[in-house]
Amino acid sequence: MTKIHVDFIRGKEIESTHQVKALVTNIDGRILLSTNNDDDFFFPRSSIKVFQAIPFVISGAIKKYKLNGKHVALACASHKGEGFHISELKKWISKIKLKTKNLQCGIHGPLDKTASEKIIYSRNKFNELHNNCAGKHLAMLTSCLCNNHSITNYLDFNHPHQKNIRTVFNKFTETKLSKKNFSLDGCSAPQYSFRIKSISKALNNLIKCYNSNLEYSIAARILIDSTLKYPKYIGGTKSFDTKVIDSSKSKIFCKHGAEGVFLFAHLKKGISGVIKVKDGNERAIPITIMNIFKKLKIMNKSELRNLQRKEEFYLKNHAEKKIGYINFKII
Repeated sequence: MTKIHVDFIRGKEIESTHQVKALVTNIDGRILLSTNNDDDFFFPRSSIKVFQAIPFVISGAIKKYKLNGKHVALACASHKGEGFHISELKKWISKIKLKTKNLQCGIHGPLDKTASEKIIYSRNKFNELHNNCAGKHLAMLTSCLCNNHSITNYLDFNHPHQKNIRTVFNKFTETKLSKKNFSLDGCSAPQYSFRIKSISKALNNLIKCYNSNLEYSIAARILIDSTLKYPKYIGGTKSFDTKVIDSSKSKIFCKHGAEGVFLFAHLKKGISGVIKVKDGNERAIPITIMNIFKKLKIMNKSELRNLQRKEEFYLKNHAEKKIGYINFKII
């Protein structure tokens, strides 16, 4: 059985170890790498926003409200609250003539430290647009406006828009979601548990949609192409998923999720991967992804070098002194 461990080493001693669940397959479902956790249930969290955004595209909202590619990318995003993110979100909410309080995602400060400090020092207040899921919620609200659905209860399990999202999940995973799979995400939107192999199936079907003419192909291409064109809008300047898209020269669509989740789909090679750090620690993701890309030749040497230059795999203290390193082990 394949096992993946990521060790954080201080000096010469292992200080912490993170176990990783992984499933990588080709577009036909042939397993390229598995830790034999394929039947495990997990919450994909924000990594599945591209699927949640499909009903938004289908609604005709993009054309009706003259939204741009940056807005579309933000619909799939966990943005870091940098200035360019907030600027586009403000334009979007202005176009649909809603107020920030209409978003039911809650409020937190920008995930980007510099952006957060700038607001604090200016004595301004955080609002719903700073929430990393603001784009997803604006997409839901905009779709509801187009379909004449209520916007006051748009997150309810039985709201028509949430039913549309579940239909998308059912078709891409080729399974059927039930109430027992239901929970709430950090932003109060419905979140569902899936088997790892079901999300793998969904990613492979997403690649097929992107490269063919199937039921959701147009919507899939609009969402993915917008994200690949504006990768900083799916995450941020320092986000690992943004770095992967950049380094792959837009061949790989990917998205991270809370609690150590990362999904990727190589659109040309037809290879997808589902990664879940067992203890939820996201710091194990970059070195895991890079080693999987290297082992399976998902990225070429030049692309890997570009990605490695954007990441550090040694540990530093607050005085910027090197005190250890990160080690990846696959057994």
